[in-house]
Amino acid sequence: MHIAKAVITAAARAQRQLPLQTLIDRDGAEKSVLTILIEEVLSAGITEIAIVVAPGDEVAYAAAAGNHAGCLSFIPQTEPLGYGHAVYCAREFVGSAPFLHLVGDHLYVSGGAQGCAQQLVEAARVEACAISAVQATRETLLPYYGAVGGRRVAGRKDLYLIETVLEKPTPTEAELQLLVPGLRAGHYLCFFGMHVLTPAVMEILGALLAQQTAGVTLSAALAELAHREKYLALEENAARYDVGVKYGLFTAQLALALNGKDRELVLARLLELLATRTVESNA
Repeated sequence: MHIAKAVITAAARAQRQLPLQTLIDRDGAEKSVLTILIEEVLSAGITEIAIVVAPGDEVAYAAAAGNHAGCLSFIPQTEPLGYGHAVYCAREFVGSAPFLHLVGDHLYVSGGAQGCAQQLVEAARVEACAISAVQATRETLLPYYGAVGGRRVAGRKDLYLIETVLEKPTPTEAELQLLVPGLRAGHYLCFFGMHVLTPAVMEILGALLAQQTAGVTLSAALAELAHREKYLALEENAARYDVGVKYGLFTAQLALALNGKDRELVLARLLELLATRTVESNA
């Protein structure tokens, strides 16, 4: 499977400004969230990238991309019809080829030498099928994520055959439909915000949107995909950070700093801050 294109969705009303925010990356350089995401894609060997944006945001996003703007195509989502529709807007860009998909409000910190996108793309190339990155997530966080159920691929600790997909399930729904043998109690495989998808997803989204123009989720299309063709989940050796939640940007910045070249400096300053607070609280 040859994967040459990527789609980043960033058109949601509550999401539009997040990729434009500035953080300090692991290399110590100041970058926009968008630039960090683009470099995540580039690390996987993909240089054709489409950004699905709200109309009028193209100029701001091009500026935020800096030197990477030349490898970007901007696709406006002319109406706010939901996440599934945003992905579907990129159907002409991806054509009849598989593609990498990332959401614009997550950042990813790998636990190994390879980046998260690189791990996922390489797995998809080897397995020659659609594959979603997942992470074992405690059940209290189920309201924030889509989740999958299935079974481990024989001989692999990090790869699963997906049989069921639910969008933001309740704990009861998850317990009934999403249990995965071998996963610790109270945890479920939730989407990581990164997928390699086949053209069948666009076909499914088109059919779903023909029945219901708004509110179609990507999870609904992935649930159908699991019934049509081989569809796997890769448990990433990494962490995802939703920059759209309360303190999300702060948490993502802290994770980048503690996994980067300035780790010792940041740790020293955190200890100074904690020591100061301890002294003040005891005064």
